Amino acid sequence: MSNVDIAAQGQQYIMNTYGRYPLSFVRGQGGLLWDADGKAYLDFVGGIAVCILGHCHPELVAVIKKQAETLWHISNLYWIEPQVKAAAKLVEGSGLDKVFFCNSGAEAVEAAIKLSRKYFYRQGQPRRNHIISFLQSFHGRTLAAVTATGQLKYQEGFAPLPEGFQYAEFNNLDSVKALINEETAAVLVEPVQGEGGIRPARADFLKGLRDLCDREGILLIFDEVQCGMARTGSLFAYQNYGVKPDIVSIAKGLGGGFPIGAMLSTDRAASGFAPGDHASTFGGNLLATAVAEQVLKIISARPFLDRVGQAGQYLMNKLQGISDSRIVEIRGQGLMVGIEMSVEVADIINRCMSKGLLLVGAGPKVVRMVPPLTVSDDEIEQAVAIFAQVLGESAAG
Repeated sequence: MSNVDIAAQGQQYIMNTYGRYPLSFVRGQGGLLWDADGKAYLDFVGGIAVCILGHCHPELVAVIKKQAETLWHISNLYWIEPQVKAAAKLVEGSGLDKVFFCNSGAEAVEAAIKLSRKYFYRQGQPRRNHIISFLQSFHGRTLAAVTATGQLKYQEGFAPLPEGFQYAEFNNLDSVKALINEETAAVLVEPVQGEGGIRPARADFLKGLRDLCDREGILLIFDEVQCGMARTGSLFAYQNYGVKPDIVSIAKGLGGGFPIGAMLSTDRAASGFAPGDHASTFGGNLLATAVAEQVLKIISARPFLDRVGQAGQYLMNKLQGISDSRIVEIRGQGLMVGIEMSVEVADIINRCMSKGLLLVGAGPKVVRMVPPLTVSDDEIEQAVAIFAQVLGESAAG
């Protein structure tokens, strides 16, 4: 089937929840994708920061084939060996103590919200159940996660939303202090805001949040669904800041493309959950955790993390070499980069796509680049060259 044929059938049968491009990709290898018409594309979307080892990484292919031929699913009524091994790697790499596995980023954030509330319930403080999050944040699409998201456009039409959420200003510690009271259970923050425009937190802000939460006796939750899993050059983004949360939610890159999410916490916070308090039928299943364990083996290695940092700096340097008055700011960490423009970027992204470069927005005026963490310098040069060419042509046009 061609791109046109697949798109036509998709419009007939698939619910209209995405504004999809008229493309269907049928094959991938490393940092490249091929569509149904045989055209190749350089992928700087990476499944929206998911395919961190590129497409069809041979080690991941081998692991999932072996596991698929052995055992798929048994449920969490029993111990699952790959899940235990993946959890051990996460604990070792994070400095936290316990792991809960689920299937997505939204579920990981939901688990963090539930854990923070249940923790204080078990402490005999059931009224301490409010969560402070931040304007321009994004935490997922479930009702609680979308309510925690500090952007009205994601919440519109879903009223009544769950109670108990308040919004402070990102990188503004005083705005957090003004909201804390006897009902506050936790502060929920992305160390690098993703959908909000690739905005890194300031170091003094995150350290201030840690001190504030310790002083007030509340929990600090980091949402690292997009910025975690080596994306910023450290296994966890918070490790760049020297600030450890009580709870962290991850997903996206953890499975290298296979659906999986996780919530990690300290032993203290984990004491909020007892058997029956929270669960996930498919969470941490054999296929997902077998792949995740292999992903963690690869991305935890110091040379791999160093290379991500080097590639991110190379990408940043190349982008900063573009002269265009519409570029307002280039920001990010590692291979999580946003180019803020003075104009809306939809046309720029479409023009890049027509030239074989896949990009994605992070808001109406920010181009986001989140390539596989295995991206080469040559691929970076190709991507920046196409981007610069499109900017030049669109300015002339």
